[in-house]
Amino acid sequence: MPVHNAEIAELFNRLADLLELEDANPFRVRAYRTAARSINGLSHNLVDLLGAGEDLSKLPGIGKDLAGKIRTFIETGKLPLLEQVQARTPAALSDLMKIEGLGPKRVKTLHQQLHISSFEDLQRAARSGKVRALAGFGAKTEALILERLEAARHADIRSRLVDAEDIAAALISYLEDCPGVKQVCIAGSYRRRRETVGDLDILVTAKQGTPVTDHFVAYDEVSEVMSHGKTRSTVHLRSGMQVDLRVVPQVSYGAALLYFTGSRAHNISLRKLAIKKGFKLNEYGLFRGDKRMAGATETAVYAKLGLPYIEPELREQRGEIEAARKGKLPKLVGRDDIRGDLHCHTRATDGHDSLEAMVTAARKLGYEYLAITDHSRRLSVAHGLDRKRLLEQIRRIDKLNEQLNDIVVLKSIEVDILEDGSLDLPDGILGQLDLVVGAVHYMFNLTRKQQTGRIIRAMDNPYFNILAHPGGRLLNKRPPYEVDMKKVMQAARERGCFLELNAQPARLDLTDTDCMLARELQLKVVISSDAHSTANLDYMRFGINQARRGWLGPADVVNTRRLAELRKLFRRH
Repeated sequence: MPVHNAEIAELFNRLADLLELEDANPFRVRAYRTAARSINGLSHNLVDLLGAGEDLSKLPGIGKDLAGKIRTFIETGKLPLLEQVQARTPAALSDLMKIEGLGPKRVKTLHQQLHISSFEDLQRAARSGKVRALAGFGAKTEALILERLEAARHADIRSRLVDAEDIAAALISYLEDCPGVKQVCIAGSYRRRRETVGDLDILVTAKQGTPVTDHFVAYDEVSEVMSHGKTRSTVHLRSGMQVDLRVVPQVSYGAALLYFTGSRAHNISLRKLAIKKGFKLNEYGLFRGDKRMAGATETAVYAKLGLPYIEPELREQRGEIEAARKGKLPKLVGRDDIRGDLHCHTRATDGHDSLEAMVTAARKLGYEYLAITDHSRRLSVAHGLDRKRLLEQIRRIDKLNEQLNDIVVLKSIEVDILEDGSLDLPDGILGQLDLVVGAVHYMFNLTRKQQTGRIIRAMDNPYFNILAHPGGRLLNKRPPYEVDMKKVMQAARERGCFLELNAQPARLDLTDTDCMLARELQLKVVISSDAHSTANLDYMRFGINQARRGWLGPADVVNTRRLAELRKLFRRH
């Protein structure tokens, strides 16, 4: 049965949650969390690595003990230690910890004093006013808990794109192994590269008589077959994700791909355009009467409608059809345009790999430059750098640059923006860096006016260059903080600062619509991986996906520039 990295990481996180509730050794808890982050950042599936004979204990943050647990789960589908801990502590308590503001201590208090073991228990207790009576909670916290419970109840169940990719890759490989199958493509929001995916729509072409749907419903990971026909089947996977498969004839493949890629609003506009031109457009093709005019490729369908090809990322009915008619579609940024990464971490703080390993990995990617942006001192959980340790890192980078001739390592820091808008380190040390990346890591509950003012005051500092993950969100976990993004962008442009599009799949922050706003305001954006390991440098592609959805071209992105031009852009003071 296929096992995905995200599944193993989730098990380790759940185990860490439950151990923390038991007041287990904090180093032991941290080891599981570190392993989970490392696994989520891998570019290869653990099952494949194990099958290739790789020593999993050599992976960052794993070690022999956890490597053995991973092997056990892959081979047996069980994690004995987790089962033991769950037998002692209700597993639902770790789900409660996913509610923002409810850490292990508060969940433990709720469980011990109010016997709360589920979302329903918590909601009842909060509605009856029992939560506010507990020490350390209060009426405000109780109201926030109710608000977040309600938001979670109405939230769509969607997977992060990176997790959907893991599921999709195994499924595509399985379908391609079916004799007679020619093409396999995943359409829908997955193909449009939305940050989260609700379900998977798969299109297949095959030789006549190929039992594609029989092969599909026999997939090991299928937990329930919803429907099963000769050309269409629907299943639910173990992960809970729904997958729809359609077998289409080659002559209709392009029209079907266009239709099932969507978005619905884009398709409706195309159909209206087709009607105006005397055509009928559906998933089988573009017709005039009974005659098929196009359908084998998307390009041919668009061409018959008088349009150039529109990239899937743009198909959200945000003006792309009108732009296509006028010949004004943007040339979208691509992977080959990126010349370097301006946000990454080493094991000096919360990264998994050494400075030298990160630079070696960046060289293999063909980068011209790499900024090392370890955390500043306030982020104690990440063992942030104080002035002395940052000076030591500056000296190491200077020494390393003397040995390199094909890449430049830029000296930087991810400095905390404090509540009053000041920066976590003095100007005397910030002035010795090539660039400064500022970030909000705490006090997310300020009002919109306060948070906006805080960030703008930080950008007043002449050494400030880039605002990292500007909205502060974590997909499916934490909503963005309240901030006037337009005002922040205008302030950044006036001060010669830039906003980051953080490519971490858990963040993808800026949003696609914020990218469009930045483009409208002529504010350039930095796409950075926020890599915490060498494997994480590959996250750049998720940032590029998001930038493309936001209509950004190479000229809109700072790190498409060569180093000399980049240095000029960062020279504010």
